[in-house]
Amino acid sequence: MAASSRRTMRAMQYDKYGGGADGLKHVEVPVPSPKKGEVLIKMQAASINQVDWKFQKGIARPFMPGKFPFTPVCELAGEVVEVGNGVSGFKPGDKVIAINFPNGGGLAEYAVAQASRTVLLPPEESAAEGACLPIAAVTALLALRAAGVSLDGDGGGTKNVLVTAASGGVGHFAVQLARLAGHRVTATCGARNVGFVRGLGADEALDYGTPEGAALRSPSGRRYDAVVHCATGFPWSVFQPVLADGGVVVDITPSSASVLTALRQKVTFSKKRLVPLLASPKKEDMELLVGMVRQGKLKVVIDSRYPLSRAQEGWAKSMGGHATGKVVVEMGEDE
Repeated sequence: MAASSRRTMRAMQYDKYGGGADGLKHVEVPVPSPKKGEVLIKMQAASINQVDWKFQKGIARPFMPGKFPFTPVCELAGEVVEVGNGVSGFKPGDKVIAINFPNGGGLAEYAVAQASRTVLLPPEESAAEGACLPIAAVTALLALRAAGVSLDGDGGGTKNVLVTAASGGVGHFAVQLARLAGHRVTATCGARNVGFVRGLGADEALDYGTPEGAALRSPSGRRYDAVVHCATGFPWSVFQPVLADGGVVVDITPSSASVLTALRQKVTFSKKRLVPLLASPKKEDMELLVGMVRQGKLKVVIDSRYPLSRAQEGWAKSMGGHATGKVVVEMGEDE
């Protein structure tokens, strides 16, 4: 059914900070209209990320969410049904993926996104896989770049790369991207996922439940030139002894403590550095990753899929911290 013939849509919203999965409520709300520079997407899939439920927990209060009630989830995939003024390059019927950060809107039957943060998805690619790319895969790409890891063979040599929480949404992309570029990859994960991360291309896998894993010590004794830090709970003192001179740790979910550490290192000209990832996704990066998936170079791993009517279960799964790959909510015609 075309958006223009519908005035309302089903969505999931929360109306205050906190509450977890139980805080998400089924609502009927107006279908949004695309403003200048925006596209309206009939949603087919949305992927849940840490940042979505961290906003709900209040990590960015009082700035995010901007207002309540709030429709969460920023990684979108679906079909364009309407374009706003000034939009070129998209037309109704186009299959697309988009990032709508930090405004969300993904847990709904329709969502708007900036055309400048929307890219075409090849018809043969699934919306569920496409929805996993705009934040998770792009974050992995940006983190590797921020750590000084060359991804296109333009020099810099082969590096020793560590990826923490390597079986998660961002981590499983970081392992693949680093390995595709020819770097040596050590990955940390839970015991049950050691085989999984090796299958992604990691040549060393560390179970974080062991003393070696907790200390991030490479089985071969290598020192890390670059770390994509997707886990939480590791203080700088754990990284320092395992880094090479000039080693860089990129924290994808920086805390205030990690920001202070980074500032202190900058002032003291430390050779080993912690870098909070504060980069913004670009359209070109999304297009690059879509191309890699299309060529079969990059694999999207989906842990679990839920219909919109059971989005709370997906939210709880993501919050639990043990998803292997990505958690996806799908909007079917027959729900």
